[in-house]
Amino acid sequence: MKLTNYLKESYNELIHKVSWPTRSEVFNSAVVVMIASVIIALIVFLMDLGFENLMKLIYSVKI
Repeated sequence: MKLTNYLKESYNELIHKVSWPTRSEVFNSAVVVMIASVIIALIVFLMDLGFENLMKLIYSVKI
């Protein structure tokens, strides 16, 4: 009885109380996330490249 009541209330809330985004809102959000992901990936790549060159410089010095 509790489970069926829970499922009915959950369904009712999803149908009547949740405000779902429109297709254009979802598309715009997806574009923003993709652009941000590419920018962050480029920043991490450049940092990795910089640290790699720094380590090569440090370890190539003969004492």
